[in-house]
Amino acid sequence: MQVAVLTFDGFNELDSFIASSLINRCRKDGLEAFITTPAPVVTSMNGVEVTGQRPMEFVTEADVVLVGSGVRTRDVVADDRLISRLTLDPSRQLIGAQCSGALVLARLGLLDGMPACTDRKSRPFVEACDVTVLDAPFHAEGNIATAGGCLASQYLAAWVITRTLGEDAARAVVDYVAPVGENRETVERAMRAVRSGESVLH
Repeated sequence: MQVAVLTFDGFNELDSFIASSLINRCRKDGLEAFITTPAPVVTSMNGVEVTGQRPMEFVTEADVVLVGSGVRTRDVVADDRLISRLTLDPSRQLIGAQCSGALVLARLGLLDGMPACTDRKSRPFVEACDVTVLDAPFHAEGNIATAGGCLASQYLAAWVITRTLGEDAARAVVDYVAPVGENRETVERAMRAVRSGESVLH
């Protein structure tokens, strides 16, 4: 199973790298994430240059697509040529968005009638797309999920791992990266966020 972590110019390192790093701890179980970019090299909001592992067209074949956020997401959604390269299918793919990545899902029409999570700065722009923004770090309905706040990327990764490999696998990954001495509460917080995020409207 392959995961495309969509990463645009101006990206937030925490959003793309936390999700991809956690998911890649499941490589031996057949789940692997790739930094997926619209150009061969993209530059983060803090000037870190990253070479993409897969071109943006990889999203069409990936089993999971996670849309990262950044300081130029509004430019991304305003670029018709760039958006036209994104063909996502929630009937066969798990699709998630981190913070301002919710704007991309809204632009693609994937949040119609569905509330979303995003960060505080992106909130008014997501709401301007007629999307209800929740005061929560994570929300999922069916095969679509959104997370709000950089460190909520761990919840998005935990959701992907739970949906593809099961809750035990997600717990094992979060436990491994948890601060020493805080393993149990870190794991329970992550899994509680995933469970409650999937049951908000049910």
